[in-house]
Amino acid sequence: MSEDGTKKLSRREVMRGSALAAGVATIAPIGARQATGSVTDRFEHSNHVVMEINGVDHQFDLESRVTLLDLLRERLHLTGTKKGCNRGECGACTVLLDGRRVNACLLLAASVNGRKVTTIEGLADGPRLHPVQRAFIEHDAFQCGFCTSGQVMSAVSCIAEGHTGTNAEIREWMSGNICRCAAYPQIAAAVEAAAKERI
Repeated sequence: MSEDGTKKLSRREVMRGSALAAGVATIAPIGARQATGSVTDRFEHSNHVVMEINGVDHQFDLESRVTLLDLLRERLHLTGTKKGCNRGECGACTVLLDGRRVNACLLLAASVNGRKVTTIEGLADGPRLHPVQRAFIEHDAFQCGFCTSGQVMSAVSCIAEGHTGTNAEIREWMSGNICRCAAYPQIAAAVEAAAKERI
């Protein structure tokens, strides 16, 4: 008791009360948002998406949060496109979107509506490999193979963009694709060789 007759709170009681008040303040707004459905509706809303993938037209009803990478791997089982870092840093998920290289993990599938996607599975012409695929084999431009599909897709775009004047230029423009086995000399050589075929 204090001198004025009121009960003096211990430090533990003050801390316990503060924690309880903070918890109530945090939980109440979440409960209110869930009651209105504003948070969950944003993620569960279905989008009708149409796109061409490897020359075939597809239609999907997708949640807004589905990435292009997850659509390719989980819905279409096109597992050549790899999920590496899943945040756009390694390039293992590189695909071509209307002919330009993109990281599929960073794109929401709904944003690709009406567009053309090419994955590693759609690069070859039937049994005939794409010149970049052949060059990667001939120059032994892979080891574990995990990054190879992304490297190949990026190389196709790099050549189309005209960034193959020198070995240094190729390395610069392929730098968004990481090879943890460090096969960079062979990769650059393969890109250089494929570029000479004027694909």
